[in-house]
Amino acid sequence: MNQVVLSGLICKAPKFSDSPAGVIHGQFSIEHKSIQQESEFSRNAYIRIHVVTCGKEQQQLIKNFIVGDAVQVSGFLNRHESNKGTPIIALHAQHIEILN
Repeated sequence: MNQVVLSGLICKAPKFSDSPAGVIHGQFSIEHKSIQQESEFSRNAYIRIHVVTCGKEQQQLIKNFIVGDAVQVSGFLNRHESNKGTPIIALHAQHIEILN
């Protein structure tokens, strides 16, 4: 099973590109901070993750996102490569909800 739900603040505004097949892809980043319970201990949890969207419906939803907006993203994790060829983990959004 590969399913993730993560809420956080947008820390990198959306950018868009078209694939060779003409599909619109959006990309932005979110930052999550929380306190999680692990065994009997409280642990500070922090992650900044790259989010990938696909299609016109997702583009319409995220095109007006700005840094600082609160969102909840659900989807799956997949490996990507940065422009420099460095492997990164990206959250492929299947559902995005605006929280603020």
